[in-house]
Amino acid sequence: MNILLLGSGGREHAFAWKILQSPECSRLFVAPGNAGTAEIAQNVALSVTDFQGIHQFILSESIDLVVVGPEEPLVKGLVDFLQSKPETATLPIVGPSKLGATLEGSKDFSKRFMQRNGVPTAAYETFTADQIEAGLAYLEKQSLPIVLKADGLAAGKGVLICETLEEAKSSLKEMLLEAKFGDASSKVVVEEFLTGIELSVFVATDGKSYKILPEAKDYKRIGEGDTGLNTGGMGAVSPVIFADAAFMQKVEERIVKPTIAGLEKEEIDYKGFVFIGLMNKNGNPYVIEYNVRMGDPETEAVLPRIESDFVGLLKGIATGTLSDYELEISPNYSTTVVMVSGGYPGSYDKGFPISLPDKTPGSVIFHAGTAHNAERKLVNQGGRVLAITGFGSELKEALDHAFATVQKISWEKAYYRRDIGQDILKLMK
Repeated sequence: MNILLLGSGGREHAFAWKILQSPECSRLFVAPGNAGTAEIAQNVALSVTDFQGIHQFILSESIDLVVVGPEEPLVKGLVDFLQSKPETATLPIVGPSKLGATLEGSKDFSKRFMQRNGVPTAAYETFTADQIEAGLAYLEKQSLPIVLKADGLAAGKGVLICETLEEAKSSLKEMLLEAKFGDASSKVVVEEFLTGIELSVFVATDGKSYKILPEAKDYKRIGEGDTGLNTGGMGAVSPVIFADAAFMQKVEERIVKPTIAGLEKEEIDYKGFVFIGLMNKNGNPYVIEYNVRMGDPETEAVLPRIESDFVGLLKGIATGTLSDYELEISPNYSTTVVMVSGGYPGSYDKGFPISLPDKTPGSVIFHAGTAHNAERKLVNQGGRVLAITGFGSELKEALDHAFATVQKISWEKAYYRRDIGQDILKLMK
């Protein structure tokens, strides 16, 4: 198969790495890709939102399967666009329709979907700028802390956890009246704060049947001990001890089944991945959010644990034959440590040369915000630069492998969290 993978992050490098392990892949193109995907596949200078260019490329290279990595082209309707063209109307695509992608594109839409389909989630109300007084009054009646979420896409940064009423009120005003997150915060979901342990569950679906992929825990805050600003993710661990068989059974019965049944009942065309952000609250699962693609950096920890043919999984999703696919998962651990540019998630300098080790025993380096400069030197180009995944039959072994490789990597102002996975290790003692 000739496969086109869209995206440029660590998630897409992990996808490319896994796809190329399959004998079913003849040629792999990544658009636009990064310096890491350039080493193993063919990068294509196409934006993920250049729908016309993507369509033309599919025709010129006889693409047999399209895999959409990030959420933006899905929310903007790439799948609908390709299906509207006679030449690509029946092309297998991994990614939901525009309506399906609204599960991530609008927090309010997804909360209403959960309510309609009996999926357990936090209590909430949604407000717009002309409802600011009602929103401020609502805040006064809620317990603290309280969560404020920009309704639209905000690059993983549109969620605020407010510890005081004053902070909540000023944040709501900034979001609604001062467009703190641009158009994304033209609506704001005010949500009950759930206490417990957070984890990510990934589901592959062809719209009718589903497969539950390995779960993971990610680390969103920039600072050690989960302090500081939220980021796109500083690391991940899979599997996690607090997602035992009994808990995952509840997840499947109470969340996965009604979610997939809801998509089918509401006639939402959905062939892709559902990332379910969950809270384990006293042994019971509650949905924090849906995403309509695989998470990053969780993908870099989850995909290495899939032992069955990955292209077979992608084909099953895209062609409606997922029920025929046998998913095999390794019992071993994968742990991912993200190395970022100094200053991230705020402003940061880029263009610093990166030094990588020749050998990385027990680990693999996935590129995210990397590029080659004019002298063909590898440099940091984004906030999250590299994701280093370590493997092991025990969690400590996987972490040791990841950090041993991290310590051999350097560039000016590089930063990473040294406590990834340490909370899980303590729980296991």
